[in-house]
Amino acid sequence: MSAERKKKDYYEILGVSRNATQEEIKEAYRKLALKYHPDVNKSKEAEEKFKEITEAYAVLSDPEKRRQYDMYGEEGIYSQYTQEDIFRGVDFEDLFKDFGFDFSEIFRQFFGNFSGGYSLDIEQDIDVSLQDLYTGGKKQITVSRYESCKACNGTGVEKGSRWITCPVCKGSGQIRSYRRTPFGTMVTVTTCQRCMGAGRIPEKVCKVCNGTGRIFNTAKIEVNIPLDVQDGERLRLKGQGHYLNGQKGDLYLNVHLIPDLRFKKDGYDLYSELEVDYLDAILGATTKFLNIDGEEIKIEIPRLTQNGDTIRIKGKGFPKPYFGRGDLILKVKVRLPSKLSEEEKALLEKLREVNRQHLQN
Repeated sequence: MSAERKKKDYYEILGVSRNATQEEIKEAYRKLALKYHPDVNKSKEAEEKFKEITEAYAVLSDPEKRRQYDMYGEEGIYSQYTQEDIFRGVDFEDLFKDFGFDFSEIFRQFFGNFSGGYSLDIEQDIDVSLQDLYTGGKKQITVSRYESCKACNGTGVEKGSRWITCPVCKGSGQIRSYRRTPFGTMVTVTTCQRCMGAGRIPEKVCKVCNGTGRIFNTAKIEVNIPLDVQDGERLRLKGQGHYLNGQKGDLYLNVHLIPDLRFKKDGYDLYSELEVDYLDAILGATTKFLNIDGEEIKIEIPRLTQNGDTIRIKGKGFPKPYFGRGDLILKVKVRLPSKLSEEEKALLEKLREVNRQHLQN
């Protein structure tokens, strides 16, 4: 066991001495985290290294966890704390707020959610059509979630009442259980279920939310969908998840692009087909085309238009990020008649004869 503990030495992982100050530990972790962050380092080893240095920092930056580690090694940490407990209390967002990285998403993927064991995030699917993107990338969706109770402003306390210390955890927000092991007395820490980790409870609870500070509601949210969104992409709406104890989770939307039978998208251009009567293709004509948003567009068909030719209508494609739109590109499909009247046959025969004479001259 001692060899295994030496192999996973938190001080060695961060490159600091065993008597390093909190500031030295913090600075060492910041440098290593920025070096191995998955957005910066794409190597296969970077992800495991990032997890390793983060666990080391979570332990050594907490005086109580560090003391337990110094006394009993990593076995002492694993026997006393769950993975959630190891990372609880470390403000990674504040630690990296000046670097422009979204560390919350990375920690969510690697280590799970640390909001007292209760996930405040919501995940659901969203169907996106080409029409949604064409009309500006906005779509209204319905989300069922816990929201802050308006009657008590999310406190759970009846107006005029006050907060009192939780009688179960005595204000700590945690329940500790002790047990003896070969390494000494170990402590298991769990979230207090009475106060949900807050350490206090209302003397008189709000009658609307029964003291929870939140109510279940179905909300309508307008989503801004990126114009270059891909099928299977995951969109994050910060603060649109469940509410609990003054905190809001995030809403994650799994995008499903709905195929369109008439239209296709390539970049900011919109593609479709335009059926043209064979006589209009020969002689030229004016026709109308029903665009994806229901607009009727006037189309000028040039004389002697060939099957497979394209007609480009400027500014009728998808909106661009800052200004302007792409183009609507129509591929001509010349429509031939399935049957002819006697009069039409006679006229076409006469036209063929004229064409032959023209070619001979």
